[in-house]
Amino acid sequence: MKHSQLVAIIKRLEAMTEATDNEVQVRRFEKEGVEKCTVSYDGSTETFDLLETDSQQQYQFDNIDIVAMEIYDLIQ
Repeated sequence: MKHSQLVAIIKRLEAMTEATDNEVQVRRFEKEGVEKCTVSYDGSTETFDLLETDSQQQYQFDNIDIVAMEIYDLIQ
């Protein structure tokens, strides 16, 4: 059975929320070495900012599940 990509995405996002250094956490998400988006997490506001690499569109989320689904869609 193949491992779930969605679970892997959520684990990376959870690691961002659990950081204790009070800095904005940033992660890049790629498909086959090509960056699809950059996600930052601000612990003070508890929000994720997603920047689509191709279109430069930026979105803000306050729900880890929604941002994970958006990332999943971009890397599929």
